[in-house]
Amino acid sequence: MIDLLAVEAQGRRDQEKEASWAYYLSYLTAKYRCPALLLVVCQDKATAEWAAGPLRLGTEGWTALCVHPLVLGPGNVPVITDPEEAAQNVSLAAFSAMTHARSREAPAILKALARALGTADAESVAYYSEMLEIGLGETPAREMWRKLMSVGSYFPGRGTLVEEKYLQGKEDGKAEGKAEGKAEGKAEGEAVGRVSERAHSVVLVLEHRGVRVPESVRERVMGCADLDTLARWLDRAFSVSEAEELFESETDGKSG
Repeated sequence: MIDLLAVEAQGRRDQEKEASWAYYLSYLTAKYRCPALLLVVCQDKATAEWAAGPLRLGTEGWTALCVHPLVLGPGNVPVITDPEEAAQNVSLAAFSAMTHARSREAPAILKALARALGTADAESVAYYSEMLEIGLGETPAREMWRKLMSVGSYFPGRGTLVEEKYLQGKEDGKAEGKAEGKAEGKAEGEAVGRVSERAHSVVLVLEHRGVRVPESVRERVMGCADLDTLARWLDRAFSVSEAEELFESETDGKSG
């Protein structure tokens, strides 16, 4: 029975991942003293075939360690475009969206998943919304997903969670018109809270992966006030081997 599942979205072949994935599994098993499985989610067949391994580590002529990740890709995950089917297995629908993010079916898959989440509980909505933002990577599908989750209900009048939040947002907007100063203060407080939460997430992901976080890195992350920058750093936190790699290719104008 699998007790720990580590999930990673992999957009391309990367030889450095062979050692990283072996480390993930060894670290999780040693720390929590229970079996662990690595699930790699890929968006193209070639990357999926490579990620499936076996990935062998050791000196020439001798395999000291062999890694066999469980891989999901467009070749073994169905295309789910029916909202009812998506609602029956939201996890599979989410993986369908991630693995087929670069296909022409992506818009239909995302719409079906968004509709399925319209009747889900608040915790599931939050979890899968963020999971898709990370798992879709730098694709047009990610922006499409963000727009889908920011609009109103797909089922007006049905009292779904999405509709409830949408209507509440409209009411909040009316209240802002009556008490603009108070509303702006509240919005600023919420924005600060989102920034703080995202920054903490970057650090926590690194620490949970066993990546050492120097104080200079911690201060830079926690001092960043730009959500887009923090989102990029959070994406990288799932794959970097050293904390400083978060900031590679960043310019002073973009790094917060």
